[in-house]
Amino acid sequence: MIETPYLLFLGDAPDQLAAKVAQGIKDWRPENAVGQFRLEGCKADVGLADMTLAEARAAGARTLVIGVANRGGYISSAWKEVLIKALEMGFDLASGLHNLLRDEGDLVAASQTHGGTLHDVRVPSVGYPIANGVKRRGKRVLAVGTDCSVGKMYTALALDDAMRRRGMKSTFRATGQTGILITGHGVPLDAVVADFMAGSVEYLTPDNDEDHWDIIEGQGSLFHVSYSGVTLALIHGGQPDALILSHEPSRPHMRGLPGHALPSLERLRDTALPLARVANPDCQVVGVSVNTQHMPEDEALRYLAEVEQRIGLPAVDPFRQGADRLADALAAL
Repeated sequence: MIETPYLLFLGDAPDQLAAKVAQGIKDWRPENAVGQFRLEGCKADVGLADMTLAEARAAGARTLVIGVANRGGYISSAWKEVLIKALEMGFDLASGLHNLLRDEGDLVAASQTHGGTLHDVRVPSVGYPIANGVKRRGKRVLAVGTDCSVGKMYTALALDDAMRRRGMKSTFRATGQTGILITGHGVPLDAVVADFMAGSVEYLTPDNDEDHWDIIEGQGSLFHVSYSGVTLALIHGGQPDALILSHEPSRPHMRGLPGHALPSLERLRDTALPLARVANPDCQVVGVSVNTQHMPEDEALRYLAEVEQRIGLPAVDPFRQGADRLADALAAL
């Protein structure tokens, strides 16, 4: 187990979105985070106290968590001095990057010398099966996005909270490093060998009570040329009974792809639903989740109303408004 509380390492994150791992932990498990550590030039801030390693250690922090999700998932050489110093001071390290802590000789040596533990959460710990497509008992919902990092995880966590508050049976199923660091378990889907990705989602969402909902954490986008494969694995392996469309309307282009515009919500709906019905012919689109963080309140409400009228489904920002209306849509199925 990864020991809490955490000091969240933001490094030299170039923008707020790059610190989405730290932001997710701060928003959904604030009791686990005592502060943040930022290098010079960091352009992200998750709203916690800036602390030195010594200050965080005195405040009780046990693990330094790399809270940055950079393109390619690598450990920057600029971070090494801090990471090694943290191990020397008695911290454990936790990371969800593709570049594993255990593959860095200097970090391994420091951990062995000072007794720290290296936690790589993006390492599959199970021999997953190949998907078989057999229908499973219980119900499942998946958020699919017009782009990466549009709020699919926030939608899932907010929906789980709303459903639990009204006494519905639900479980948040983490499929990425942030979700795993928040909940302590899940499948690091983008680190699973391609042939076994859909099977790992079947493994993650097994037979359950007929009235139980697995809320599957979405990843990537069918329209993102870098990460579409992981999305399709979730759609087919998850066999969702319901899809929620997720969108962030203020982006000029796909994340990291300046030459690619975002699809419309209608195009997302008309692409994702037929693919979902390959695995579950009864799948339905039940709602829209919109990330309006870059809009003032009045503009956000106008946009949500316009989307709802256009698409004909409840449209909410689950961070601003909660996900009760999405939970109502699932309860009606």
